[in-house]
Amino acid sequence: MSKFTRRSSRIATAIAVPAAFIAAGVLVSTSSYAAFSDTAPNQQNSWRAGTVQLDDDDAGRALFTAGNAKPGDGETNCIAVTSTGSLASQVRLYADDVSGTAGLADHLILRVEQGTGAGFGTCDGFTPQSTVFDGRLSGFTGAHSSYGSGAATWSPAGGGSETRTFRITWTLADDAPNAVQGGTASTSFVWEAQNS
Repeated sequence: MSKFTRRSSRIATAIAVPAAFIAAGVLVSTSSYAAFSDTAPNQQNSWRAGTVQLDDDDAGRALFTAGNAKPGDGETNCIAVTSTGSLASQVRLYADDVSGTAGLADHLILRVEQGTGAGFGTCDGFTPQSTVFDGRLSGFTGAHSSYGSGAATWSPAGGGSETRTFRITWTLADDAPNAVQGGTASTSFVWEAQNS
């Protein structure tokens, strides 16, 4: 008759405990494959960002290039700006790349009107709807130098093409002093849209 020693009892316990864990794992694994199951998938989720898009019809040309201007001289030109973005937006007009000498900008009268019809190079057929700015060029460039301070124009609804025409007129004031002779003034007009 065999007798279990204390040492053999410990060995048996050491073997039995891991064997029990392995057996339990096999049972759980087998039973999990035997369960009923079903799924409810929500297919093909996707995202696309909306767009804000502005274009104008100037083809990279300046609206005005005036040389040898004298008091009383002036000019008018039109530019069409089109929104084709998918998002509703707010369009504002501001000045960029501003430079000048002899205070000429203080004596240039600037009028910006918004309307419909016409386009770059001609204002034939232009129908005014509102005045965006009426004052001195220096007043425009000083007050409207970024989108945040830009002059409000129109609010495209998005999802289609919307065009507004801007008629811009400049005149060198009749009372421009001799001090502006040879003076210069330069700026870019920028229309910017941000989604609303």
